Amino acid sequence: MLKIFHQIFRTGIVTEPLDHVEEAKVTLTGSMLEEEVMKRFSGSVAIRLVDAGSCNGCELEISAVTNSIYNCERFGIHFTASPRFADLLLVTGPVSRNMEIALRRTYNAMPSPKLVVAVGDCGYNGGIFGCSYASLGGVGNVLPVDAYIHGCPPTPSQILNGILKAIRKI
Repeated sequence: MLKIFHQIFRTGIVTEPLDHVEEAKVTLTGSMLEEEVMKRFSGSVAIRLVDAGSCNGCELEISAVTNSIYNCERFGIHFTASPRFADLLLVTGPVSRNMEIALRRTYNAMPSPKLVVAVGDCGYNGGIFGCSYASLGGVGNVLPVDAYIHGCPPTPSQILNGILKAIRKI
């Protein structure tokens, strides 16, 4: 146990702050996002994340949006486990044939107005997986999509921008 503590104290803090350009982008997008969320959702928007068959690259970037550096909670964004409380559905990956029914059920369980954001190139058109015997391609082939976030994987600031784009469509 003492060996582990010694390693922790010797290593110190290894988290690096954002560079100034990225910090400015996040702050600008975040302030616009906070304003739209306050106006349209009375303070906070609940997001349900569904992995429809991705490689988990986009999920890593989405979890970065929730960490202490980007901190999406300060803009009024939080994630929920239940689609019944969700205002926005964030879908990653190409829709595999095994996930089609679950994705449709999640969408149908959401209250209106239903917003859908497809994350990554796979969510847009199937990416490197495309359409095949196991994949239906992009999310737009299964659900009506309000906003696409391009990138493989997209950066956290691009994810915040995509959420802003979808919220502005209401």
